Amino acid sequence: MRPVVVAARRTPIGTAGHAFKSLTADRLAAPVLAAVLADVRKAGGGQQDVDDVVLGNCMGPGGNLARVSALAAGFGHEVPGLTIDRQCGSGLAAILLAGQAVSAGEAEFVIAGGAESASTAPLRTSRGAAEPYERAPFTPDGHPDPDMGPAAEALARARGVSRERQDAYAIGSHAKALDGDFAKEIVAVGERDSDERPRVLRERSLARLPAAFVPGGTVTAGNSSPISDGAAAVAVADERLGLPGLRLVAGSVVGCDPELPGWGPVPAVRRVLRRAGAELGQVAAVEIVEAFAAQVLAVTDALGLDPLGADRTRVCADGGALALGHPWGASGAVVVTRLFHRLVGAGAPRGTLGLATAAVGGGLGVAALFEVV
Repeated sequence: MRPVVVAARRTPIGTAGHAFKSLTADRLAAPVLAAVLADVRKAGGGQQDVDDVVLGNCMGPGGNLARVSALAAGFGHEVPGLTIDRQCGSGLAAILLAGQAVSAGEAEFVIAGGAESASTAPLRTSRGAAEPYERAPFTPDGHPDPDMGPAAEALARARGVSRERQDAYAIGSHAKALDGDFAKEIVAVGERDSDERPRVLRERSLARLPAAFVPGGTVTAGNSSPISDGAAAVAVADERLGLPGLRLVAGSVVGCDPELPGWGPVPAVRRVLRRAGAELGQVAAVEIVEAFAAQVLAVTDALGLDPLGADRTRVCADGGALALGHPWGASGAVVVTRLFHRLVGAGAPRGTLGLATAAVGGGLGVAALFEVV
């Protein structure tokens, strides 16, 4: 059995504390799950039963968000749910798990993705402590455990990624998003039917911004993604259902040095391509979670891609998290949703390859290679 992504949807992405400030993660996920199922049935999937719902989430309230969201979407009591946490790679990792279930013959139809409401995420306090802690540790004592901003700064320094290139990439991400047509992938939530953040960025304005994390550094608020709210999901079905889509060719989750977590996509992509017997030159579309421009450029430099030049329309062709926003647990599913609409939605020929990847706090990389069928 071979898994195929046959539908993909997402919410608009809102900046934390703004558009969706009062919506919990399940209220963001539920309309997306319902829309994905409706798309499959409209496309000829009949009354296909949902075998499971798998959602990534990082900061939510617990209680098995996937199950709560499935019930809120109107799915029957018989549909279970699984919530996973691979931090910023959670949404993509959830899709890989769904693909594995289909490949193993344990399921025929799974809806997978992720949801994050940074706006409503609970504050956590250790028992006996006076104040909440900002985040759980990504590593045990004795191992590096940098926050993502300083880690991006360290990666930029290690890989020689200049401030000028970072700002240029951020400007390009916003410009591409402003030109992008996301209508077919977005599920309106309330009155909001478009992403909140994309805007015109100017080189002079970005150049005036101070370093955000390290004095004298190169990573700024302008070339970093914002904390965001949103959800995305895809339908993963056995290819025998006969619907067009993206076949999951290979997936990979790898570990890397936790001091430089932004490096994770490099070994993950290399492993995926090796497993698939493919070369990056054969891949028509690349979507990477744009947590920081520094991280994207370090990764693309290492992989031999030029997103500021020859590969501008190949890498994140309609912008990415720098422009749209970065709802942590959902972002890995957002990039697959983007691939689906860039390729399947645009009528790309069968056999066209697309790649999705994300870096993960704590030193992980997630990647998946897809093929139009």
